[in-house]
Amino acid sequence: MKKFFTLLKIEGLLSLRSIDSIFFGVSMPVGILILIGLIAGQNPATTTAGYTLLESSFGALITVGICATAFMGIPLTIADYRDKKILKHFFVTPVSPTMLLWVHAVINMLLSAVSALAIYLVAQTFFGYEMSGSKLAFIGSYFLVMVSMYSLGLLIASFCRTVKTANVVCSIVYFPMLFLSGATIPFEIFPKPLQTVAGILPLTQGIKLLKSVSLGLETSLLIPLVVLIAALILGIILSMRLFRWE
Repeated sequence: MKKFFTLLKIEGLLSLRSIDSIFFGVSMPVGILILIGLIAGQNPATTTAGYTLLESSFGALITVGICATAFMGIPLTIADYRDKKILKHFFVTPVSPTMLLWVHAVINMLLSAVSALAIYLVAQTFFGYEMSGSKLAFIGSYFLVMVSMYSLGLLIASFCRTVKTANVVCSIVYFPMLFLSGATIPFEIFPKPLQTVAGILPLTQGIKLLKSVSLGLETSLLIPLVVLIAALILGIILSMRLFRWE
């Protein structure tokens, strides 16, 4: 465990040199939350909704940190380490490449958790937000969404052999997930055809799950749970088959 925490400290300090993940994962969702709160936060989410736009947006904005780390942080870091032969070199050190991957998974999970906590504190402190649903169920749903998205991020990292390839693939996956799933733009304002297309994205189903739980809605969560668990299993199986250290 000493080696793990030593490596965690070193890699954590190195990750702070890149402000991209901090900006997209923490600053951006907090900024969007403040804009929503100031402009129309206390307005009803829809004409018939019994909750505000801010309450509806909380479950979506809290996934932005997950999206940034899962589809930009993890894949790009692993691809960069593979491209530079760093993973290969770790085979001849006391620290295994597997431990390195676990360290980066923990770093990104911590960043996602910081993002979620920052959004919650800002919403509660400045806009009086209180979660209507079960907080325990919400935390469990949040971690299910996180590990499902991380498994897909690891899958991307598994078949992208170079940083250039990873950059292209991550951009193709990241931006549709970010803008079409409802993470930044309210899903309810999309036209019906676009909602149908966006509904196939795993993050869309994850946001539906988080919204329902945070708002305490009595709706069926079978489809979101099936999609997220399927994405988790599929991502793990395929990444294990395709992953290469060099």
